[in-house]
Amino acid sequence: MAKWHPTKFPGVRYREHPTRKHGIQRDRYYAIRFTVNGVRHEEGLGWSSEGWSPQEAADELGRLRKAQRTGEGPQTLAEKRQREKERKEAEEQARKERELANMTFSDVWEKYKETAQSSKSQEAWRTERNLYDKHLSPVLGDRPIRQIAPFHLEKLKKSMLDGGLSPRTVEYALAVIRQVFNYARDHDLFHGINPVSKVKAPKKDNRRIRFLTYEEAERLLKALAEKSKDLHDMALLALHCGPRAGEIFALTWNDVDLERNFVTFRHTKNGRVRHVPMTERVRQMFQSRNRQSGSELIFPARGGKQRKDVSKVFTQVVEDLGLNEGVEDSRQRFVFHSLRHTCASWLIMSGVPLYTVKEFLGHQQISQTERYAHLAPDSLQQATNALNGIGKEGQGGKVINLQSTE
Repeated sequence: MAKWHPTKFPGVRYREHPTRKHGIQRDRYYAIRFTVNGVRHEEGLGWSSEGWSPQEAADELGRLRKAQRTGEGPQTLAEKRQREKERKEAEEQARKERELANMTFSDVWEKYKETAQSSKSQEAWRTERNLYDKHLSPVLGDRPIRQIAPFHLEKLKKSMLDGGLSPRTVEYALAVIRQVFNYARDHDLFHGINPVSKVKAPKKDNRRIRFLTYEEAERLLKALAEKSKDLHDMALLALHCGPRAGEIFALTWNDVDLERNFVTFRHTKNGRVRHVPMTERVRQMFQSRNRQSGSELIFPARGGKQRKDVSKVFTQVVEDLGLNEGVEDSRQRFVFHSLRHTCASWLIMSGVPLYTVKEFLGHQQISQTERYAHLAPDSLQQATNALNGIGKEGQGGKVINLQSTE
């Protein structure tokens, strides 16, 4: 144990470091001794190498004794350090509060996108990013997130609808905003009620779905075959198996089982792997394709990389065939995704049950499939015919006595 040495200042002493030097002397550690309310205290100050000297130690002791006499300020070093700690913590908290108060929607978006990019499919993230760049950032980007109210979101909704965007697109934009606010709340960047919860989603008519007739589909496939085998084959797959474009782009040869006639879609919108039986035409299509060296993808872009978008040739062929002629409502215009709608519509029109179609398309909720329910063949009439048969003897029905037996 190092020996303590007195100084010429009462209450101040020091001990020397066994090896370390400061100048020509050994480094000295200073401490002070004093009494507070009859209780003896001894507290260390620091080393000479840290700037302490006998005079500095005596001055510090003098300040503490003055505080004891006047009752103003900390009376011990421990109390002084605690107050300093609390002051710094208060300053840091105030700084964080100012930072949070000024944090804009764009600031939170930059943090949110790091998580979204890694947790969402490429297609879903691209849609969110486009919505942010085109619609959310110009209106909400520079506004502090704590100042965004339902009123601002209502204005955004109206602006998007007035700009000709579909209710579904506006609903998707509100969903993105909701996720950004949820992220902010979960990471203590925002406190309070998510303003999106007080904004009603725009009304939309889910029954208005554009799909092709069988004759239109054959015309389209023939025209695509003349322009591009890839586009023809992707369109045929979409018509007969109902995948989204992104699911087709990610398809590899390992996902195609020609022995059991199944196609496996792994990179789906909701993350659920989907196994879909292939029709004979789809089977023949796969058999007719040659694997491209350097890529396991069935429909690779140039250089063997995965496609990101449907070729503009598809849009040109659709226009040349007049499939969008006279269509004013942008929601009714025929696009590549309409091939998936066409597949679903054909299944329902053929009498396939809604639940089966739900699993076939990979819908997460049955409500997504119910938009096609009105296409079921004579569905309402069949229900009425079934009710007409109840209680009629001789028509396969059973007489039901609805009167009380008492």
